[in-house]
Amino acid sequence: MNDSDYGLWMLVAVNSAIFIIFAFSFFKPKTKRDWRSFGAFSAFLVALFTEMYGFPLTIYLLSGWLESQFPEVNWLSHDAGHLPEMLFGWQANPHFGPFHLMSMLLILAGFLLLSAAWHVLYAAQTTGTLATTGPYGHVRHPQYVAFIIIMVGFLFQWPTILTVLMFPVLAFMYIRLAKREEAEAFATFGEEYRRYAESIPAFIPSLHRIMEGRTQ
Repeated sequence: MNDSDYGLWMLVAVNSAIFIIFAFSFFKPKTKRDWRSFGAFSAFLVALFTEMYGFPLTIYLLSGWLESQFPEVNWLSHDAGHLPEMLFGWQANPHFGPFHLMSMLLILAGFLLLSAAWHVLYAAQTTGTLATTGPYGHVRHPQYVAFIIIMVGFLFQWPTILTVLMFPVLAFMYIRLAKREEAEAFATFGEEYRRYAESIPAFIPSLHRIMEGRTQ
């Protein structure tokens, strides 16, 4: 694509590698299930950065409508790829726009949650006990929640047709993986896991429980 800010395939490779390695350092997949969930997340990142720096497929497919509705925007510029800021008329640098800032907060929160969950899970696996503290004291599957939060963060920053379509598929996959993990945990821990599952939600934390924890 001539006279555009795209076609930067080295940036596609570098950014994909950085975030995949970063996620790997937090998640540290071991089982086939771990690698499956991590691989799907990695595919999401590659698709994202391909459109961010390589080829803007979404903008290409929507070019007719975008150019008719926003003729003043150079849709081959990198800044124009921040579609939420463009569509809502953000006039300043989109990297400081509300959607981009929200994106960064969500991505940071997701990686912090991923790290905290892994440390608790690793300690539990080492001792052969059930992980119930830290993030596991609020949701039963904090690592999958973290992956979803990170993906939502990237969608706020740079939504594309492909990643928007991939997101519900990956979320559904994580839910299925979580159910399989629960069956294995119940087989291993029995009544202890049943009591834990009855008191701790799977993915969405209880606000009431969080407030109780803060007041104790």
